[in-house]
Amino acid sequence: MLKYNILDLFSGVGGLSYGFSKLENFNVILANEIEKDISIAYKMNYPDVKMLNCDISDITEEVLLSSLQGEKVDIIIGGPPCQSYSTLGKRKMDKRAKLFIEYKRILKILKPQVFIFENVVGILSMDKGNLFKEIQKEFEELGYSLKYKVLNAVDYGVPQYRERVFLVGINGENNFNYPSPTHGENLKNYVSLKDAIGDLPILKSGQKKDFYEKNISNGFLDFVRKDENNILTEHSAPKNGEHLVKIMETLKDGESKEDLPEEIRPKSGYKNTYAKLWWEKPSTTITRNFACPSSSRCIHPRDSRAMTIREGARLQSFPDDYIFYGSDTMKKLEIGNAVPPLLSIAIANELLKVLNKKITE
Repeated sequence: MLKYNILDLFSGVGGLSYGFSKLENFNVILANEIEKDISIAYKMNYPDVKMLNCDISDITEEVLLSSLQGEKVDIIIGGPPCQSYSTLGKRKMDKRAKLFIEYKRILKILKPQVFIFENVVGILSMDKGNLFKEIQKEFEELGYSLKYKVLNAVDYGVPQYRERVFLVGINGENNFNYPSPTHGENLKNYVSLKDAIGDLPILKSGQKKDFYEKNISNGFLDFVRKDENNILTEHSAPKNGEHLVKIMETLKDGESKEDLPEEIRPKSGYKNTYAKLWWEKPSTTITRNFACPSSSRCIHPRDSRAMTIREGARLQSFPDDYIFYGSDTMKKLEIGNAVPPLLSIAIANELLKVLNKKITE
């Protein structure tokens, strides 16, 4: 059986690697992540993948070839953090666009058959759209034909509205088709918070429980519930002050601070802060602040408290046995910045179809 070797750049905790690692035709052999704790988390989940824990600029051609030990990279996945585009020139890439330039440099060295470049939707509108056009031009100069599309994770069974741009480059004719939605109108129902986290034990602010209390079954829970011993990890509710607890308990499903009585309404913060999620709907987009009510809409609609790390991981579709490493703040960063595993599975399956078709032609 033909296997395709993969390099995951800016890997984070490995959300994009996940889908490819679950298909026997793909072999993730090398990853790069600059943050030490995040690189450790990646290795704990993918122990057979060699990790380069360093700045991408430190990955010289010599380091690459030494790390690969003669193996060829067929596919590169991942995308530079969006901050790297804020200083790009209007007409050309310059040395300030460090991370993108480094990404292109590694593409040029390894010449993979395919790359998958993932990023925030905002990249499409930066510099009135000229930035993304320039990025595509740079890739085309390396000989790649391109297709891009905005995908929303909620359409693929993730209990969260989360849009990301995926740009697929293929050396030669690009026959890649983006995965068709599996959830939505006339399809399976969107996965709601109740579907995704309703089996987790009820907690109050500051409480912790390490076992499941309900044996609920649905398609999503069948995917994420992995521990047959009924052991639950990372389900500890942040301890908040009395005033914030009162705010969270006063709010009803889907309400925000604008719905609060004036005597307890916070005077600062954006409209979508101090706000409850909806129990019967998917979550709004989560970030590293998914447990901080003053920074995002993240109040648990059933329990009237801040979300736990386990609940944040569930909203990204990480299985319950997926390991996060470091402080709680670091774990939230690992989760909030990730590509949802269920979305990565959908993309990996579609890419395999294209590669298999090329073999038979």
